Amino acid sequence: MYQSTKVRLNRMFNESGKCLDVAVDHGVFNEYDFLDGLEHMESVVRSLVSAGPDAIQTNYGQSDILQRTPGKSKPALVMRVDYGNPYNAQTHKVMFSELQNEEEPILEALRMDASCIVVNLLLVPGEPALHRASLRNISRLRGVCDRYGMPMMIEPLVMKGNDSRGGYQVDGNKKLVVPLVRQARELGADVIKADPTDHVEDYHEVVEAARCPVLVRGGGKADLKDLFVRSYGYLQQGAMGLVYGRNIYQHPNPSQIVKAFMHMIHKGATPEAAWQIYSTDGKSN
Repeated sequence: MYQSTKVRLNRMFNESGKCLDVAVDHGVFNEYDFLDGLEHMESVVRSLVSAGPDAIQTNYGQSDILQRTPGKSKPALVMRVDYGNPYNAQTHKVMFSELQNEEEPILEALRMDASCIVVNLLLVPGEPALHRASLRNISRLRGVCDRYGMPMMIEPLVMKGNDSRGGYQVDGNKKLVVPLVRQARELGADVIKADPTDHVEDYHEVVEAARCPVLVRGGGKADLKDLFVRSYGYLQQGAMGLVYGRNIYQHPNPSQIVKAFMHMIHKGATPEAAWQIYSTDGKSN
């Protein structure tokens, strides 16, 4: 079974053993602000395919756009298989995280020839039931993934409380991030999509806790020059790639950002070189 899992991961991680996964699966979480830049999914996915990242992360309902793209060199499909309401601006009376298909939870991923699935491991202040729901989802998925040789990416999310800013914010406290990443590995993650830590120099502790490839998640849109600097730092700490969404598709020229990150991940481009790549035929931030 290990070999079949490896075969799928080989589509996602190129010869360098690293990966840029562009996430456009935000619509499933039912939050208006997430849709900025994703209003026209056909054109978004076509643009990303042309830009050539290693993988594109979608939900089942949008995966057909990628998978009916002709040619052998399109990015690998990473499919999200869960949904929930932790990202909404208001706190709900009932917080939930569910699998899209309870009876056959990776059936859609198999049908659409996904290279990997992704599922959340949520840690939200005052919401232990949400964490428990995530554990149940992952436990359900692990056995099914083993049966069919489907790699499982776990996304451990440490969130701050829903404060005056509205909407849960990522908490980069390493004392919370590292144990949750370790829990994800203990639950059987093949790949971990981990929060960035507040201090870049601490990220090797996340990598050591994972004992499997770690991809750094992006979160909200950030200043691009600063993002290049921080991303380079995380890669130098041992991360095997990035999973960025809004920091790519909400910019005016996503293809140039993809090109810059691909050079950084696979060729070791510095933040300054990445900015130069982005700025050439691109639009400055």
